[in-house]
Amino acid sequence: MQRLALAALAALAAFPCCAQTNSDTARLGGANGWDAFAYSEKGTKVCYLVGTPQTSEPKGLTRGRIDAYVTHRPGDKTLNVVHFDVGYALKPGSNAELQVDGRKFTLFTDKDAAWANDPAEDKAVTLALDHGKRAILKGSSARGANTADTYMLDGFKDALAAIDQACGVKR
Repeated sequence: MQRLALAALAALAAFPCCAQTNSDTARLGGANGWDAFAYSEKGTKVCYLVGTPQTSEPKGLTRGRIDAYVTHRPGDKTLNVVHFDVGYALKPGSNAELQVDGRKFTLFTDKDAAWANDPAEDKAVTLALDHGKRAILKGSSARGANTADTYMLDGFKDALAAIDQACGVKR
């Protein structure tokens, strides 16, 4: 039950995907598969970065949108909220495994997304991504397929710096 509540809160705090269609969304910069954006919502700033995987396995598996996000909502006091869209329905009750240069994180899943478990883990994952070279997210679909999405992190540091600056986040 706690995970479901966390998923609901995380979704409210972090779903920047819808903002990309918002006419006041400003691109802050980006490089190497990572982009940074900011927009205003109810008078407060929301800043997020989004990246796409360099590779997704298995090849040929039909999937929807596959992205990684980190979102800051300083007006709600939520920073570094990490979530991954995997492009398919994850196996109910399963976890996803995130490896950043060999360091492992267990993320909870809800529908087609994987999330860090709490703000401390959000911060730890963001820090690992910031200092890492490669991240691999592994998940299992409701139909039994195992997937692995590999993100190269070359441009992550620049995108994170852009959203930190735009939302006044100090590291």
